[in-house]
Amino acid sequence: MKVAYLTPEFPHEKTLPSAGIGASIFNLSKGLMQLNHSVIVIVYGQDRDEVIQEKDLTIFKVKNVKFKGFSLFLTQKKVQRLINDLYSTSKIDIVEAPDWTGFTSFLNVKCPLIIKLHGSDTYFCHLDNRSVKFKNKFLEKLALQKADGVIAVSNFVGELTNKVFSLNLKFNVIPNAIDVKLFNPIESKENECILYFGTLIRKKGVLEIPQIFNEVHKVLPSAKLILIGKDASDIKTGNASTWQLMKNEFSVNAKSQVQYKGQVPYAEIKNYINEATVCIFPSFAEALPVSWLEAMAMKKAIVASNIGWASEMIANTKEGVLVDPKDHKAFSKAIISILNDVTLQNNLGDAAIVKVKNMFDLEVIAKKNIDFYKTLINNV
Repeated sequence: MKVAYLTPEFPHEKTLPSAGIGASIFNLSKGLMQLNHSVIVIVYGQDRDEVIQEKDLTIFKVKNVKFKGFSLFLTQKKVQRLINDLYSTSKIDIVEAPDWTGFTSFLNVKCPLIIKLHGSDTYFCHLDNRSVKFKNKFLEKLALQKADGVIAVSNFVGELTNKVFSLNLKFNVIPNAIDVKLFNPIESKENECILYFGTLIRKKGVLEIPQIFNEVHKVLPSAKLILIGKDASDIKTGNASTWQLMKNEFSVNAKSQVQYKGQVPYAEIKNYINEATVCIFPSFAEALPVSWLEAMAMKKAIVASNIGWASEMIANTKEGVLVDPKDHKAFSKAIISILNDVTLQNNLGDAAIVKVKNMFDLEVIAKKNIDFYKTLINNV
């Protein structure tokens, strides 16, 4: 099968910086190519028009059209021509795009078009208790209504998407994937190391971390907290740095045990995960986070948010511990229990890696995607 992915981001040395959606498409593309399927990635919003050939992967970089008041529409039509040309020359059979900001809302393509629910702007604004831009919600809803098929990375994101848009779309749940073979857990040398990795942003619950760690520090003053990730501005307060907001909330004594590493190369993150005793994810807004899967693949004990998507990834107290991130004492208690119990660390980590191999590995997820693509190609 010949699959195209239309996306605003994709991780490559010649493309602009990428985040979660890009990582998800990268992993899935790799899984499809390992099963001998062809993949083309079309990345809009780039610095220039360029075609990059990487062995079996072709990347089309698309520069947005600049024309006041019509830039989005003209860029959509530019991408539409590219997709239809690829389809008419038998280079692709189907195209998939994310729900974010509804880029496909005015695309009229000849091949089947799938929208994957990674979490739209409307979805995240709802979870974050913020108002959404009318334009974004309108475009996202229109894109969903025009799609030939819908995939949701979790049942939670599918059901909530229907709710926030007042739709009743049928969706097929196919989660994000990771290449488990790339994660080689090694016995950690650290005994009391807590790790958070991800963007420092309010919706990921990072502003709860200082209060949680203050509670941990009272019981285990030697425990260390390491934070890794890009610092983001805070949309609620207007502060340019979420890290600065966090720093002020640590107690004087606890702060001495905190290290913020900023952004580090992706290849180095695995080293930090490996050295951690427990990974924490107190998020309020996710769809199905790849970072959780990476920690699970490294056989790490996890304490994470108990909201929505979480139970689709982790069975509470079996493959990790799920807690209300606003209940700082309960969250810290779960961390302390893990730090104090090597057997519990091992049991949670062992169960976590089994879960990832069985449910979230590249080959498993790639096959599910291909099966779904075939149903659309045969029926559209």
